[in-house]
Amino acid sequence: MADLLRHRGPALVLTGAGMSTESGIPDYRGPDGSRRVTPMSHQEFTASGDNRQRYWARSFIGWQRFTAAEPNVGHRAVTALQRAGAFGHVITQNVDGLHQRAGTGDVTELHGSLEEVVCLTCGERADRDLVQAFMADANPGFATAVLGHVPDGSQVSSQIRPDGDIVLPDEAVRAFTAPRCLVCRADTLKPDVVFFGGSVPKERVDLCFALTDAAPILVVLGSSLKVMSGYRFVRRAAAHGIPIVVITKGPTRGDAETTHRIDAPLGVTLSALAADFSHAQTA
Repeated sequence: MADLLRHRGPALVLTGAGMSTESGIPDYRGPDGSRRVTPMSHQEFTASGDNRQRYWARSFIGWQRFTAAEPNVGHRAVTALQRAGAFGHVITQNVDGLHQRAGTGDVTELHGSLEEVVCLTCGERADRDLVQAFMADANPGFATAVLGHVPDGSQVSSQIRPDGDIVLPDEAVRAFTAPRCLVCRADTLKPDVVFFGGSVPKERVDLCFALTDAAPILVVLGSSLKVMSGYRFVRRAAAHGIPIVVITKGPTRGDAETTHRIDAPLGVTLSALAADFSHAQTA
């Protein structure tokens, strides 16, 4: 892989939820690629106020732990490899902002970012921290009341998901006051991210296709490629004869298209790759 990057880089990089597991944000899927948890879908979120109340109650708790996550050694290695010229533009399926916090530049957030909230009724946007503060004021003592009271008996912090959601019992959710838009007062505030079942904006997809078409190599990090929103770029690269390198744990949907594959933890593998490039530059 190092030889390929030296001769053909800088690579276009596509990252998935596995990129952030070493930061304490678990993936949606187990080692065999099967889904461990089912997140709320776009259709479910937009269907009723009760569903949105459930989402925001769970997300209110999850956000406190989600924002405490720090970039891991894998994130920092991606930054180092980008600065060394091995990696170029990064397309991430993650909504946690950890690539940017690690210093990586030229990042396209395919599924958006949890840091901004949009009203589906009037289009008003707000900073997520501001919405979090509103929810804290409207729900005093809520976080303390639900701590430790989750269906499997574990601490709430063990339930964090890649979208900042967690698991809460229904009786706790019913007592939660969901946020409303400050402009139109509708209860249709939504994180500015693509939920399962939703669509990535066309202009963003077109940008990522253009980046794929121009890429000398596509490197996939921490994704099972089960979701078409990311897998389509692997298919596009394969159709154009572009080498595809995958580093992740377990099988992927794109194994048939993969040129080079490493089934290994990302942190140690990317750190070794970054060290290889650093050594070559100083030799």
